[in-house]
Amino acid sequence: MGELEDYFRHNTGRLVSKWQHYFGIYERHFASYRHRPVRIVEFGVWHGGSLQMWRSYFGPEAQIVGVDVNPECARLSEPGIEIVIGDQADPATHRRLRERFGDFDIVIDDGGHRMDQQVTTFRELYPAVKVGGLYLAEDLHTSYHPDFGGGLRRAGTFIELAKQLIDQLHAWYPPAGLRIDYVTQTAFGLHFYDSVLVIEKGRVNTPKVLYSGTPAMPLSVTDLRYLAYMDVEAGRHAEALDKYRRALAAAPDDAELRERVRALESGPR
Repeated sequence: MGELEDYFRHNTGRLVSKWQHYFGIYERHFASYRHRPVRIVEFGVWHGGSLQMWRSYFGPEAQIVGVDVNPECARLSEPGIEIVIGDQADPATHRRLRERFGDFDIVIDDGGHRMDQQVTTFRELYPAVKVGGLYLAEDLHTSYHPDFGGGLRRAGTFIELAKQLIDQLHAWYPPAGLRIDYVTQTAFGLHFYDSVLVIEKGRVNTPKVLYSGTPAMPLSVTDLRYLAYMDVEAGRHAEALDKYRRALAAAPDDAELRERVRALESGPR
């Protein structure tokens, strides 16, 4: 049992509810942010118990912000915990939040769980996650529940949006036919769990494939083609040309190899 679950089981503070399997997810992704001056926002205050849990777990340097549509939640603020009243389905709420607090190290969406709420919160606040930070969306099983606007493979659900994020993670690679966008350039990792998605945000550069070492057997045409491709990607055009020529010598009828040799002999584009 981790510290968060231990806190939860012995909680004498305000009411809090969490699915049991979430605690391991939290510990896995949140541990490195403890005892640092991090800024965390959680949508869904309820009785304020989870905000107290985060305050205890992350330590006194953390700034904890809770957002809820219920104005009664405003009285739950305390030292180290600030409460903002607003509708997470309204983009204006997120604009005001960013104007007041700036960017966040961790965003936790444990709000109303309706599709318009989850999708709007992601679109508005994922850009407000700092590089090196996390975006965590909870209770994604509501994407399958009609009461929340969900349904299996129903357009507009958060799960369907999350599937598009997987595509965008791979937009670098032709012939995918995808446009490289903000998600492609910043989503370092997507971690899917039962009802939870954790997005690690980072600076993602154009992927480059590398190689090292010496061949253990004679290189085939396929090997030479692949190594030459990596040489081109790394800007080693002379090395690439040599390998493509060797491959063409072994497969003189290969029109694609002939074109690659011709292109490199005329100079890199």
